[in-house]
Amino acid sequence: MAFAVNVAKARLKRNELSIGIGIRLVRNVDIVKVMKAAGFDWLFIDLEHGSMSIETACEIAITAQDSGITPIVRVPYGELTMATRVLDGGALGIVIPHVDTPEEAKQIADKLRYPPRGHRSVGGGQAQFDYAPLPLGEMTAKSDDNTLITVMIETPKAVENAEAIAAVPGIDCLLVGSSDLSMEMGIPGDTGNPKVQAAVDKVIAACKKHGKWPGMGGAYTEELLQLYTGKGMRFLLAGNDLPMLTAAARVHQAKVRAFQK
Repeated sequence: MAFAVNVAKARLKRNELSIGIGIRLVRNVDIVKVMKAAGFDWLFIDLEHGSMSIETACEIAITAQDSGITPIVRVPYGELTMATRVLDGGALGIVIPHVDTPEEAKQIADKLRYPPRGHRSVGGGQAQFDYAPLPLGEMTAKSDDNTLITVMIETPKAVENAEAIAAVPGIDCLLVGSSDLSMEMGIPGDTGNPKVQAAVDKVIAACKKHGKWPGMGGAYTEELLQLYTGKGMRFLLAGNDLPMLTAAARVHQAKVRAFQK
């Protein structure tokens, strides 16, 4: 039986760095093989920001399964029904933004995990298994084990509650959204600020205590990526398609323009 391996989760289980790339601008399946060729482990398919449709997200997710790069989808805040739909449609992981309390985390785990761990509804055959007609208990158990559930820590309140959030069964990762966190702290964009670093340290400690994986997004310079990886971040969103494309294009055109004498 074919089974889509969650590469991102497998790396985390081996305590290896699991590196993702944000997909917001590009809305076709070609981006999957491009980012696989670039060496990324997972795609951060973004339905919170931008205008990508759920249909496009699921097409990208199914292509990613067959390409050996893990499709992980961020849905808008509170959209747990959308989250279960993209899981049914091929995603191997979900990211829920703006989670401030353990009560919110418990609700997320309850809605996104199958019984007996939660109360996710069963939608029938899944692309993860090539739509094979499996016994229901076998399919849901394997699907649950293969799914990576991540909550984002993006406010000082969430940081204060990090240990309680990390203690919630069914949550796999706590991902610090450093851009929004810096905004909430009154230091917009200063993702290397000592206040952000202290918050990161607290989240990492909470994850270690409760057997969860710490993650981060929003800090994309080489210096900051090295800093936070050194602190213990393992689930790392290393950039996004739009700024990477823009930066590479800008550098190349500047080099070519410099040839004129």
